[in-house]
Amino acid sequence: MSDKASAQSHKITHLLHNLDERIFNSPKIVLGLILVVTLFFASQIPGVKMYSDFADLLPQEHPYIVLHNEIKESFGGANVVIVGVEVENGDIFSNEALARIHRITQAVDNLPGVNHNLVASITHRNSRKVWMTPEGNVNSESYYDPQGGELSAAELETLRQDIVANPRVYGPLVSPDMKMALVKAQLNEGQLDYVKTFDAIQQMRADEGAEGFSIHVTGQPMLVGWAYQYLGQIIQIFMFTALIMIALLVFYFRKAYGVLIPLAAVVVSTIWGLGIISLFGYNLDPLGLVIPFLISARAMSHGIQIVERYYLELNDHADHHKAAKQTFESLFRPGSLGVVSDAIGLLLIAIGSIPLNTKLAHYASLWALSIIITVLLAVPMLLSVLPKPKNYAVKHNVFRNVGYVCADLISTRKAAKNALLIGALLLVGGWYASSKVVIGESEPGSPILYQDHDYNVSSGAINDSFPGSEELYIVAETSEKGGIKRPEVLKALADLERHMLMDPGVGGAKGIPDLVKQVNRLLHNDDPRWMQIPDDAQYVGGLMFTYMMSSPIPGALNEFVDTDERVANLVFYYKDHQGETIRRAIYTAKQWIDANEGKVEGLKIRLAGGTIGVTAAMNEAAYETNLWVLPLVFLLIFAMVMFFYTSLQAGMMMFMAMMFATTLTYAYMGITGMGININTVPIIAVGVGVGIDYSIYMMDRIRSEMVLQHNLSAAVRTAIRTTGLAVSFTAITLIAGIVMWVVLSDLRFQSDAALLLSVMVILNGAAAMLLVPAWVLVFKPKFICAAYEDEDGVIHADALGDDRSPKSATTPVC
Repeated sequence: MSDKASAQSHKITHLLHNLDERIFNSPKIVLGLILVVTLFFASQIPGVKMYSDFADLLPQEHPYIVLHNEIKESFGGANVVIVGVEVENGDIFSNEALARIHRITQAVDNLPGVNHNLVASITHRNSRKVWMTPEGNVNSESYYDPQGGELSAAELETLRQDIVANPRVYGPLVSPDMKMALVKAQLNEGQLDYVKTFDAIQQMRADEGAEGFSIHVTGQPMLVGWAYQYLGQIIQIFMFTALIMIALLVFYFRKAYGVLIPLAAVVVSTIWGLGIISLFGYNLDPLGLVIPFLISARAMSHGIQIVERYYLELNDHADHHKAAKQTFESLFRPGSLGVVSDAIGLLLIAIGSIPLNTKLAHYASLWALSIIITVLLAVPMLLSVLPKPKNYAVKHNVFRNVGYVCADLISTRKAAKNALLIGALLLVGGWYASSKVVIGESEPGSPILYQDHDYNVSSGAINDSFPGSEELYIVAETSEKGGIKRPEVLKALADLERHMLMDPGVGGAKGIPDLVKQVNRLLHNDDPRWMQIPDDAQYVGGLMFTYMMSSPIPGALNEFVDTDERVANLVFYYKDHQGETIRRAIYTAKQWIDANEGKVEGLKIRLAGGTIGVTAAMNEAAYETNLWVLPLVFLLIFAMVMFFYTSLQAGMMMFMAMMFATTLTYAYMGITGMGININTVPIIAVGVGVGIDYSIYMMDRIRSEMVLQHNLSAAVRTAIRTTGLAVSFTAITLIAGIVMWVVLSDLRFQSDAALLLSVMVILNGAAAMLLVPAWVLVFKPKFICAAYEDEDGVIHADALGDDRSPKSATTPVC
């Protein structure tokens, strides 16, 4: 038989080994090249910008977003600012309250990037009283004249009655209890400056705030504006995180190399990452900073593992060059496999159609891959050229106890079977709890901020007083110009309105059918029997023309129909945009469309715009991304591990570890009410890739120890006590890198994301420390039990006892 340990039997491995040796034998040249690239990336960092772009949050290819982009200039979009002016005593029908509402309306109308035609308020020129004169003419006038002086008690009462008589004002703009009035405005996306808009609104609130009045503000621009306010806090979190990591390194190593080298690895890795972002021309989004922090923490954890292994090798090799080389050979390949797993989890986020996640996937995956050069290659080389440390004894510390405890727990085959049984029971329970996870938001308000935040308090106050501040747009298109005036079209839209209003979550509706019926009634002496749609298209056109001509403001019909009278917008009001609310709204609309499609010739109903429609598209995109990304992450990591170790069992072991940690992560989300949305999907995908590193390192160390000790139980015990230490400490390092988001961040999303990642790290650590060793002890995989070294020191498992080299001639005991 041929010698399986010879170089000829493993030509590819031998070639790779020689390549590794040539690279490692020229450390100064390689480190010099890394320094040059680092300086180049550092020069690119000033080009990195930090801001949010609303368009980046939207899945641009989704049909709802396609519609949103078509209608946002005419009917409005999701960038709505809503100001609620609440009177604590009495109602809004007082001179002081009306004057305050008018000043606030003017301030909102002067916001940067506002669409002046889509501002609504009882004191705005667009809100008008329409009536018929004795001569048969239709007149209109603004409800409130700021130049008319103070109103008498009788005039205020008349104004109250006029407001109540108009269903397009009473309810949508004035609360039923008359204690709050809304000022609403649409902002143009291309002209939107979140910081200036937020500052202007906050200045208005400060100027108009007074005893007896409360001013509430909600809407997407306000939400993003709040996020920008915490940039200073993010810098504080960064500083606290750096201090915690330094403290951990000092406590763990108490040696200069152990502290300075991992920190240097983080600095270099971060410079490369930021340089990559700049070269791509991408922006850093304040809401997505947890993942860059995580990548930096990963760089540090790899650096810690390398330095830890280097100190251990120094106990066996007097020559520190040999110790550094042995460290490189032991950790570079499994470490690279772990880094590639991280990058896969990040890169696959780009599968979805959300630009923000696509950008994140591109730069973060390359940043993660750069760790192979900046840490896994550079740190061992740096250790080889630096002087040998005088004190390299590895002292016992509290972190080592974790490995010893786990080694004692998984010490026998019986204990291993019990561990796998407990893991299976947790998996079943996790499947049940994970079924409770919702798509979208699970509670009112924005999950980006805490429930007691001013933004969510304002949203709650407005939605408690009004039919709803969250709008769903349903657009009706006809095939010919003027098609909206056709009676059969208007009657179909009126029927759609009635169908949607059957949903108890709908607080009201606004559309061209209601306007036509109201004007028809007005022209017939306000007789309620004429509150109907005429049977003649020309008559309908006359009603629409009458309404338009009664208003001196151009574009009076623009909020209802386009200028060609071919497209109409129906608006439905909801109190929140929770996942269940949105699903019910879209389902109800689709139910009517499916039942009535094709009944009216030339009529097409399109979904969906407004805040509800845009959020529905984001939720559907998040769900589809989640549906594809996780299986692909699992499949690719399974295939890579199987190929790397040439073992189906190796891939299956990693698959089960990922399945355990991911299922329990979803269970945690189901229990805590955290939904699947565009923010959480990347976190989960990243967590899977990051967490599997631990299981890869553990599996690889068991295999290495098996070659040395030839006894499976002893190999498992040693691996847990050594690599288990690295797993536990690097897990703590990772958590330390993001835990300050949990403790200090006023942005709830960042806190929740950091907590979710921490849970995933802990679960993956538990899988690596307990389940992987238990699996090995119970199933005794051949790639571990039949492992041997070739003459290059590379481990294989493709030989029987007769083919083993003299180095590992003893048959392993499994």
